[in-house]
Amino acid sequence: MAVARTIHKDLFRMFLLTLVSLFAIPAATLVFTEYALRSQDAEFLQAIESRIAADTRLSAADKALTTEFYRSHPLSKACSATAPEDKDFHDQVCSPYSMQWQFHWADRAAIWTLALGAALLAAALVLGALAFANRGLRYASFVAGWRLMTVSSAVEVVLQSAMLVWLSFWLTAYFMERYYVKLIAIAGIAAAIAVFYAIYTLFKKLPFGSEIEGELVAEADAPRLWNRIRELATRVKTAPPDHIVAGIDTNFFVTEAPCDVRGRTLNGRTLFVSIPLLRVLDQTEADAVLAHELAHLGGGDTRSSAALGPKLQQFDQYTWEMRGGGLTIVAHFLLRLYRMIFSFALARDSREREFKADRVSAGLTAPNAIVQSLIKISAYASYRNDVERKLFEQNRQHDGALGIAGFVAAGLPPYAGSEAFIETMKTADVPHPYDSHPPLLERMRNVGHHVPESAYGAIVATAPSASWADEIETAGDIEARLWGDYEQRFVQNHELSLAYRYEPATDEERAVVLRHFPAVEFALKNNERVQVSYQGLHQSVDGGSTIGWDEVKDLTFQDNAFADMLIVSHHDKGMLGARTTKVKVGGLGKQKDNFKGAVGRYWQRHQIMRAEQAASARAKEEAPA
Repeated sequence: MAVARTIHKDLFRMFLLTLVSLFAIPAATLVFTEYALRSQDAEFLQAIESRIAADTRLSAADKALTTEFYRSHPLSKACSATAPEDKDFHDQVCSPYSMQWQFHWADRAAIWTLALGAALLAAALVLGALAFANRGLRYASFVAGWRLMTVSSAVEVVLQSAMLVWLSFWLTAYFMERYYVKLIAIAGIAAAIAVFYAIYTLFKKLPFGSEIEGELVAEADAPRLWNRIRELATRVKTAPPDHIVAGIDTNFFVTEAPCDVRGRTLNGRTLFVSIPLLRVLDQTEADAVLAHELAHLGGGDTRSSAALGPKLQQFDQYTWEMRGGGLTIVAHFLLRLYRMIFSFALARDSREREFKADRVSAGLTAPNAIVQSLIKISAYASYRNDVERKLFEQNRQHDGALGIAGFVAAGLPPYAGSEAFIETMKTADVPHPYDSHPPLLERMRNVGHHVPESAYGAIVATAPSASWADEIETAGDIEARLWGDYEQRFVQNHELSLAYRYEPATDEERAVVLRHFPAVEFALKNNERVQVSYQGLHQSVDGGSTIGWDEVKDLTFQDNAFADMLIVSHHDKGMLGARTTKVKVGGLGKQKDNFKGAVGRYWQRHQIMRAEQAASARAKEEAPA
């Protein structure tokens, strides 16, 4: 229930953000233009009636007739008047680019943009609903939604950007009878960037990556395993995989999408097998997992995923690209709302596919075999994650090989007998790279074989009598290479995290921090220099001064025509409010972006370090004596 409430809350929040992003700017434009047009109507009519009343050349009947004309032809309707008798009136007050002309077309643009936003929102909801119908319609609805949403969102960005620039001039010009060049320039630059970004990203070919970390298993290296997979494929009534890839990830999966393995692109059907999991599964249990994956091939699941997967990834990349272009945020939330609705349909279909594949597997092997394999896979994945999390949380550097594989293999049986294991398994999912798998208990009910929690430990601790990993001659070499690469990346990422966590307090810690956050110096005008380090900002001016990061509350970079400046807000108060220090950084030239990036990154490091220290102190205080 808590998960459902969270999902509903997230969906409602995204819906509200979409409403704001689609309608806030055009609604503000419409309110302003309608107010201005109505006000001008009243002022114009009052002025015209006064002139008519004062015109002694007109008879009473002519005055009445002329007054009636202007009352029935308000100023706000002049630009839309098309009748021949209205031509003079139209030409007099609605010449191109005049004030009346601008307000008329801004009003129309706001209405059209609101209508477009409403249509896009309705389309997102309808296409999202169609995705729940069936797999074929789901693919067609997403392709249609993908094209409609991306193109239309770019149009939204263009329209709303133009409105924002127009408002930046007319709001102040209308109400205060003056305009601000800087405000218009800021709005114009932001709009230009957004329009360029939206159109550029629309036509930009976004990368699609489908790399599998593993190595090919040739038939000559595992003839019995290949024969067994072909036999199971025949029983599932599907073609066997074209490739088998072995790796050390904690899952099994199949795909028909093109994928890269060690620089080689594989086409056709690919089966990924986990060597560490094969070592904990008995051959019967492994057969149940293999049959489950082959059932996905037979059911067309992988064919559907192969067609839809690249489009989903590119849509997601485009959606997040729209978040980084300033005003392109107006398109971002609509795209995310549509993707969220579509993901619900995919999740429901994924659960149905998993249940069906489990039933096929249970029918080909045995219900207890698929259930026991699920328990073992969940246990291994949970324990490995726990081991790696604890290794990553350590505040000392890791030297040499970590030996994660051996540590997990040796520690899994004792872990299976702990209370923590049972608590973890109650909500355990079976890991999978492409689908959201149902919880373990639901999958047990689906195949009609229930295993009590008290029996989990014994199942996990039971060593297999025969393993398919032993039938892969290259398994040991593959594991050694992959674990070596994996642990090297793990150590590198762990050291980077230490560089963020250390204050530093020792020479050893300082060396780690300096490897990732060395002092960076920037040349300024008049032979002055400013240095950014993990300790703070160091200036050469006035004999040299340092602003430590602990003194910094906020940072603002000001671009100035005469001298760029970094405004440092401090935690303490000055005479007129918050105390600030102005760091003159004129003369940065092309190094300006690098300077901004360095200041932001080094200050962020310091904030993370202090937050880690505070969290550690709280944990010690809350720990039982």
